[in-house]
Amino acid sequence: MSPRSRRRTPNARVVGLAGSRGATALLVGVAVLALAGVARLVPLGAAPEARAGTRVPVTSALLACPAGDVAVQPWPGARDGRITVAPVTGGAPLSDGGAAWSASPRADVAVRAAGGAAAGLAAEQTRDDVGLAGTRCAEPAVEHWFTGPGPGAAERVEVHLTNLDPRPASVDLHAYSGDGPLDGTDGRGITVEPATTRVVRLGASAEGLGDLVRTARELTLRVVATTGRVAAAVHVRADAGADWLPRAAAPAREIIVPGVPGGSGERRLLVAVPGGEDARLRIETITAQGVVTPGGRGTLEAFAGTVTAVDLHPSLAARPAAVRVTADRPVVAGVAVRRGSDVAYGASAGPVGGGALLPASRRDAWLTLTAPRAGATVVLTPVGGGAPQRLTVAAGRTAETRIAAGTGALLVQPERGSGPVYAARLLTAGGGSDVRLTLLPVPEAARTTALPPVGGTRRVLIP
Repeated sequence: MSPRSRRRTPNARVVGLAGSRGATALLVGVAVLALAGVARLVPLGAAPEARAGTRVPVTSALLACPAGDVAVQPWPGARDGRITVAPVTGGAPLSDGGAAWSASPRADVAVRAAGGAAAGLAAEQTRDDVGLAGTRCAEPAVEHWFTGPGPGAAERVEVHLTNLDPRPASVDLHAYSGDGPLDGTDGRGITVEPATTRVVRLGASAEGLGDLVRTARELTLRVVATTGRVAAAVHVRADAGADWLPRAAAPAREIIVPGVPGGSGERRLLVAVPGGEDARLRIETITAQGVVTPGGRGTLEAFAGTVTAVDLHPSLAARPAAVRVTADRPVVAGVAVRRGSDVAYGASAGPVGGGALLPASRRDAWLTLTAPRAGATVVLTPVGGGAPQRLTVAAGRTAETRIAAGTGALLVQPERGSGPVYAARLLTAGGGSDVRLTLLPVPEAARTTALPPVGGTRRVLIP
């Protein structure tokens, strides 16, 4: 090769690299502009001006209800859409329309709603056999929390896992007890086939956490779908009565457990610390007379990975209340109630916010409302017609009102300017020593949902 050729070759290579970089930069610029254009024009089916965080109406809903007396109630004023109730395992629909529905199916049912009928949809199940048991029908999710008695304090604890999706789901069970976390290889990889409900009895088999959980008297259970999603419910058969455990709010540093009933009998708070560090707890009961500290204790220590039980009866006497737990670590909480010949369980919940919907019930009920910070005025409106009732709840107080059997469905709506309001409903049957009861935290109606953030990547255009 001549010296002249050698001098030209480097120059040619430099020119080639510069051209390549320029072309790449041009392609990147075009790609970014293209992505920006796509993000503006097609934000996951939303209106062109919609941005992440914008709240839009809910247009689909899916719930699983255990067999029993099931009541399905659409939000009043829903003008379009369809609600279908059918067996989880498939088959002819039990109901297919847009109106309220109630019946006593012998098998678990799936409630599907589309269009306007999906926004604010509510569904509940109750059953009265060895005790009055009730639960809000569950939405499929990848995580659920429950707190209540373990197999060591109950005759039977069963986890109901329902898969309403067309593909199998895989579920792991994680548990915490009064003695610490129940870690092991059991309770992992539980397969739930499509259109089925799988019932797992805790302490009776490897999938039910085996011997590890058998003697636990207090239990906090985390149900995690590692593949797919499931609706989850936990049924407890105690030596006196039976009930479902309500789904608890996710771990947080401040939580409210609404609707702890007044009257006689045992009332215990159960607080779990899921993390790896101990927590310092402050526990307060919010009654009609004000805020009371159980046992006069300002704070107490709770070990990591354990469930701590606190006796609430001395501080409550016969008064209904809510319990506020503040901690320096995220915690989960619930209550266990024993009255007469039955048991009931409550759980931490969020405020009713934009309103809540109570399906009709044939049983007497007591609605408990708590305003932990600022005062609130709540309007109760019968869905089928009738005069609304206005209830005022003072700041740091709990109020209770009776709802007679046959009242029908109710709207629970805080007035504008009210502080956060937490609600729960106690259903009762019988009386005296034969009273049967179930406690249902009242969740805010899911009428709108926030659009998720939308992101793009150049990897879809440039290898």
